[in-house]
Amino acid sequence: MPSKAEIKFFIISDSVGETALNMVRAALAQFTKVDLIYYRFPFTNSDSRLDSVLKQAETERPIIIQTLVTGDLSKRVNQFAAAQNLTCYDLLSPIMQKISQLSGETPRGEAGAIHRLNDRYFDRISAMEFAVMYDDGKDPKGFLEADIVLLGVSRTSKTPLSLFLANRNLKVANLPLVPSAHIPEQIWQVDPKKIIGLTTDVAVLNNFRRERMIAYGLNPDTAYSDMNQITAELDFARQLYDKIGCYVINTAHRSIEETATLILEHMGLDHYGNKDE
Repeated sequence: MPSKAEIKFFIISDSVGETALNMVRAALAQFTKVDLIYYRFPFTNSDSRLDSVLKQAETERPIIIQTLVTGDLSKRVNQFAAAQNLTCYDLLSPIMQKISQLSGETPRGEAGAIHRLNDRYFDRISAMEFAVMYDDGKDPKGFLEADIVLLGVSRTSKTPLSLFLANRNLKVANLPLVPSAHIPEQIWQVDPKKIIGLTTDVAVLNNFRRERMIAYGLNPDTAYSDMNQITAELDFARQLYDKIGCYVINTAHRSIEETATLILEHMGLDHYGNKDE
């Protein structure tokens, strides 16, 4: 079997570097025969710090991904890469230059501006706390205060979705559905447009539940993972969704990000203006 190709990346940022890292990971996901070695250099916000990074780059000969906005540091990296014949992707400078050209405003050059502790940041923290407080139907009154209510049988990604959407400043409550359990009266008081019904495929759910039991060191063959039981649960959920008239998403082969995107699009929340100020 041929060995995987090895590619080195230097991720240089004057903040935490998540923007560049996510870009690299997104690209790498398209390749199965590549070993990625990446070196992260966050908080590179001084000439002395950058000197050290560039010295190491001379030896390692990496692809450079940079998101520097402080002073002339970005320009220094680009000039260094050109002189060393290294590939360098400057992710922010071209975009900022175009915005500056169109708006007439000069960029602030403030490292980590996206992470400022402003009202939007604290709203996001509140949304995260809300998701935890009203997870798994702990308090039915949360359904009346939520921006989004997620319904679904066990292992349809309700909790991960709640937290992911909370990171978008949305208050999310969720309710696990069990055929024998009472549906809280508050659910019927919620606008159906705010309710999302999550479902999945029987075989996929059976596999998830078996793996969960095995992870706990328990017998995987129980009523929890029984195919007939799962079918009954999903049928109950589908009938409830029909009665409510809510939007339904099958999460069987979707990532959390994909499901969240469908929810945001359905609710008209996929367009964001500049609300950071």
